[in-house]
Amino acid sequence: MKFATKTIHAGQEPDPSTGAVMTPIFQTATYVQDGLGEHKGFEYSRTGNPTRKVLEACMAALEGGTYGLAFASGMAAENAILSLLNSGDHIVSCDDLYGGTYRMFERVLRRYNVETSYVPAGASLDAYERAIQPDTKLIWLETPTNPLLGIVDIRAIADMAHRHDLLVVVDNTFASPYFQQPLKLGADIIVHSTTKYINGHSDVIGGAIVLNDEDAYESIKFYQNAAGGVPSPFDSWLTLRGIKTLTVRMRQHEENARSVAKFLAEHPRVEKVYYPGLSSHPDHELAKRQMSGFGGMVSFQYKGTYTNIVQIVRRFKVFALAESLGGVESLVCHPASMTHGSIPKEIRESRGLTDTLLRLSVGIEDIEDLIADLEQTLK
Repeated sequence: MKFATKTIHAGQEPDPSTGAVMTPIFQTATYVQDGLGEHKGFEYSRTGNPTRKVLEACMAALEGGTYGLAFASGMAAENAILSLLNSGDHIVSCDDLYGGTYRMFERVLRRYNVETSYVPAGASLDAYERAIQPDTKLIWLETPTNPLLGIVDIRAIADMAHRHDLLVVVDNTFASPYFQQPLKLGADIIVHSTTKYINGHSDVIGGAIVLNDEDAYESIKFYQNAAGGVPSPFDSWLTLRGIKTLTVRMRQHEENARSVAKFLAEHPRVEKVYYPGLSSHPDHELAKRQMSGFGGMVSFQYKGTYTNIVQIVRRFKVFALAESLGGVESLVCHPASMTHGSIPKEIRESRGLTDTLLRLSVGIEDIEDLIADLEQTLK
């Protein structure tokens, strides 16, 4: 079954009791049992729900994985993966990553004696290997990275990590499974904020994990039930509805993002553009090998000051100033004060995330309107 067909049919059989083509919303907290231990596969909706089960099966199919798990947010999904760790364990992570993930590593896990070492996203394989310590348990990657759109070589790092018996986690939120499938490149666990491209309509908060290893799946599933960070049946249904258009949305996101990146690259007030689809991007060739497309995210460095940025973000008419990404509407974000505000300024700037960086989630509006909005905003 091809990808576009999976988005519409994978895990989504007609309801056997009614024949409903669309997966019903099983808005229930509990399930009647015929006797002790005699039930129809569901006991309590924190533990399992038919609508959520369909979403989990669909996510696994889209990523080419065996097991899928759905969560109430991307951070709930990340937290479930990190439940595999024990006090004293160590993480190696790429340094350009979502601010909420950094906050989890530095302000939550460190309290439990789990430490993280950061490696520049585009560093050599040797740099990642040198960061490994005797108590390292996993390598955490984002690719493309947030917000500087760096590309990390999943296959090379996975091969190296497995020689050291380490797990490799890849946040695939920016690419979506339409453009990249990390399990096929050797990753062990994929995490998504399904809030973003998977749902695609900015009306649901959610997260997902996909993996192949049964032991890791059972451990994370136990934590999912024990901690309880699960999505509601309605949120699961909305996410399933969004998935059905993932293929056509991602195609348009990328087409528009390419045009936006080219426009910005030629603009006199833009100092630098971050988009792996540009031949000038340092990881362009790696992105071509690893991904089937370059996605809909574009970041750029404005040639000016923070005061200019404060003025610029008020001028947009089509792009909306907001956190999040991946919806059908175009958004502009100022990472230093929004999504990555939890990272100390000196650390942000040392990684290239300055006060004059703007991140665009390029939507699927008419490209002429998007270019015109950028033109009048930067004029």
